[in-house]
Amino acid sequence: MPTTRKTKTKDGSKAAKTTKKGTRSGTSGTGEARTVIPRTYSTVVRHLLERTNYERVRVVNYDEKTFKLDRMRKLLKRLGDPHLQVRTIHVAGTVGKGSTVSMLSSMIEGCGFTVGTFTSPHLVEVTERICINGEPIEQAAFTKLMREVIREAEKSDKNITYFELLTAAALKHFADEAIDLAIMEVGLGGRLDSTNVITPEVTVLTRIELDHVRILGSSLEAIAAEKAGIMKPGVPCFSVPQHPAAAAVLRKKAEEVGCELKIISDDIEFSSRFCVADDLGPHTRICLITDSNQYMHLPVPLPGEHQAVNCAVSLSAINHLKESEPGLVDTNLYRGLSRTSIPGRMEMVWQQPRIIVDGAHNPVALTALMRGMGSHIPYDSMICIFGCCEDKDVDTMLDNLAMGGDKIIFTAAENQARAIDPQELKQRYMAKRGKVCQTARNIGQALEIAASAASRDDLICVTGSFYLVGDTKVHLAKLKAQRGKAGS
Repeated sequence: MPTTRKTKTKDGSKAAKTTKKGTRSGTSGTGEARTVIPRTYSTVVRHLLERTNYERVRVVNYDEKTFKLDRMRKLLKRLGDPHLQVRTIHVAGTVGKGSTVSMLSSMIEGCGFTVGTFTSPHLVEVTERICINGEPIEQAAFTKLMREVIREAEKSDKNITYFELLTAAALKHFADEAIDLAIMEVGLGGRLDSTNVITPEVTVLTRIELDHVRILGSSLEAIAAEKAGIMKPGVPCFSVPQHPAAAAVLRKKAEEVGCELKIISDDIEFSSRFCVADDLGPHTRICLITDSNQYMHLPVPLPGEHQAVNCAVSLSAINHLKESEPGLVDTNLYRGLSRTSIPGRMEMVWQQPRIIVDGAHNPVALTALMRGMGSHIPYDSMICIFGCCEDKDVDTMLDNLAMGGDKIIFTAAENQARAIDPQELKQRYMAKRGKVCQTARNIGQALEIAASAASRDDLICVTGSFYLVGDTKVHLAKLKAQRGKAGS
């Protein structure tokens, strides 16, 4: 609990000083609030969590008064304008952003370039959001970096948010490390997102669907308009195939902005097929024909047929970069692509019983997961542990969950205000499907229930929320450590 004591200011007057473990704040002689910069990794994380975080709050006013790009530019100016020193690729969309970022990064790194990635959310540690060549920034370096960013933020605008601080930190880190290219993933929407201060080499749009409807709008057209906000004059944009309504909005915006837009299948010849091979097992292959290159029968490195378009749009963006980067050689691109992996997406995290985690957080992603599991992973029956946020299309997600789940256990991520109550999920599922299901108070209990019901050839799948996936990985890491101690 905070404690209050009296301290003397420089002019000898008394001022109240509230202290918490690891952080201190007080008032200056002018009566203005003063924040003491956190010193350790844990206190930096605590400081960030005390900032406004739109990833976790229930209600967000999505407008220029809340999301201020000028506030972001002002902070970056104090940091030396790092966004002007780094070459970037900008990625927006509803689903597939993380996979697309990973494939882009792997291909470019495979050609010997140093690549930074800024992604969200993280699963376990916030440092996962800022990576260079796939490696998260070290905690000591993150602490030093955030101390500088927080210090300048206090001088710039005390209302700077959690995500804005991290965006600024990522750009500063990439500039300091003199990387060759940074891939920046939009956090929310696009038009007003704090990453939209950059002028990228190329922009990429993944699948646009109805998500965050309370914030971005209740129609595909409205959401597409927000995503299209990352388009810049003279900067080419590549998009996966879109719903006709979304595609129309994108084309209109591109014409208004003066941006060349190319949509896979419409403007770039594309095809895909599912196959099974001795060396790769079940996988998808794509063919992509651009104005300058042909990519034929290329294996998609990530499981699920839905990854084909993400791979295609990544290749299209790379193909454009090849015009000015002779170091992007096809042989190395293919080798880099084959090494792509992404935590929290169809990731096997435990072997006995088999546990897979996937942060499928909307109906489209959940449908893709259920289909991908059936195509890529053999099992007798699947036990699904599910939890999601209340602002999602919950009823549709429950229908999609039933596509693959033979037994359902509902739970909720910890410390997530937007998480829907497991009992409500149970009631809604039983009303819709008429099937028996269970609830658990947390992921630990849910995994215990699932493990007790799983036979040797069954599969446990944790899905519905990246936060729930993160809780799962933390819980299993602790369990593994406990078993290690017991066996020593």
